[in-house]
Amino acid sequence: MSASSRQFLCQKCKQPLGIDESLQDINSAAFDLLLGARTNQDQGRSDASESFVMLPKGAPSDTLGSHTYIARASIPPLGNYPGGKVASTLSSVNGSGVAQGANGARKPGYSGGVSGDHLDQLTNRTAKANRLRTTGKLFDLMSAKSDVDHPLCQECTDMLLDALAKQLRDVSRERDCYIDFLRTVNSNIVGDDEMERLENDIKTIQQDETTSVQALRDIEEQQKKVQDEIALLELESLELDKEEERYWQECNEFQLALQNFHNERDSINLKYDYDSRQLEKLHKTNVYNDTFCIGHDGHFATINGFRLGRLPTQHVDWPEINAAWGQTLLLLHTIANKLSFEFKTYRLVPLGSFSRIDKIEGDRASYELYGSGEFGFGRMFLNRRFDNAMVAFLNCLQQLGDYAEQQGPRLELPYKINKDRIGDASIKLQFSQDEIWTKALKYTLTNTKWILAYASSSAASNMTSYTPSAPSLPISRRSSPAVRSDPQA
Repeated sequence: MSASSRQFLCQKCKQPLGIDESLQDINSAAFDLLLGARTNQDQGRSDASESFVMLPKGAPSDTLGSHTYIARASIPPLGNYPGGKVASTLSSVNGSGVAQGANGARKPGYSGGVSGDHLDQLTNRTAKANRLRTTGKLFDLMSAKSDVDHPLCQECTDMLLDALAKQLRDVSRERDCYIDFLRTVNSNIVGDDEMERLENDIKTIQQDETTSVQALRDIEEQQKKVQDEIALLELESLELDKEEERYWQECNEFQLALQNFHNERDSINLKYDYDSRQLEKLHKTNVYNDTFCIGHDGHFATINGFRLGRLPTQHVDWPEINAAWGQTLLLLHTIANKLSFEFKTYRLVPLGSFSRIDKIEGDRASYELYGSGEFGFGRMFLNRRFDNAMVAFLNCLQQLGDYAEQQGPRLELPYKINKDRIGDASIKLQFSQDEIWTKALKYTLTNTKWILAYASSSAASNMTSYTPSAPSLPISRRSSPAVRSDPQA
């Protein structure tokens, strides 16, 4: 950077500064005077606050940026700085505007046609460059003579002066403290007795010091031994750390294996619980109860929703009664097959609504287990065969009940069977009232339900410990649209 283009910045806030006119022409004597004044300032006082002030905007000076500063030190113009010679200093100008040297000779490089304005511009540039170099040299010398970098603006100078004033106050207080302490020491003059006592104390303290030094040496020796032991313990600690690391590694591997085992165990337990529930559900599942649903609908016994019986107040069609008898005969035949029981005298032939019972001993005959509801003279023989079929069914039911009672001593049918009577009602339809016949049919289905429950539990290992759950007919409402419920049931 050339001297003419150099700019001065505040060394604190880096704002551009303007140069005061008093520094434009400074000679060697003034320069030495400034150096001497600066040396005096370093010894006792600081007038840095008088160096630069801020100029308002628009003032006629070297404006550099938005903030312009000028030096205001009370220094008169004293000529040029002695060491800052300009390479092309103009010594004189002749009347024709040609630059000449000190001996009046024409300078080489200049023509005789140079104008006076051009020479003035060269002269101004040379003076400005000289002034900037001189000022820069002055600032460098000022910075070298103190701990503060120059130049500074007004605000930074004020802050610096405040800091120096605070430092001065602190040093002054410290000086006052030293002076008071020195005054106190000088005022306390020690006598001979006191001096002798102090010397004795010093000897005692020296002896204590010798003892303490010896004790310190012993302690140092003990410390060295302890340090050796610590080194050995650190080696053992490193070995223990490695062993602990191996232990935790093995522990982690074991934990992972244990976790996998627990997961596998829990999985197996879940599968076992699920299988146990399924097995229990299967044990509780009774296909016979689902296939042959025995219940009641008011005064009527029902099987799979078909009512068995009839009342004067409630008319039941014979197709429904025949279907109920067909389901009952099929149930008895299924129970006998499950228990591997063979009936004597009779053979059951389930054929739905047209089932029959064949007599296989003595007078062989076939009895139809279904009725027509026609009681004319021509149908009397058919109704008699229907009564014989129902009596034969009671006989087969009694045979199966006796067999079940022999297998399970705790089993006892709720209604006793004697020929054509079950409980206190006769199962024959001819010459009998509908209420009694319906009651007998209800008792019949109740006994059949008990034998069905026994047959369902006989497949288990605790067949001999079987105990019926209830002595009465379970309730099962009809699911068909023709069901009619009795509020008094």
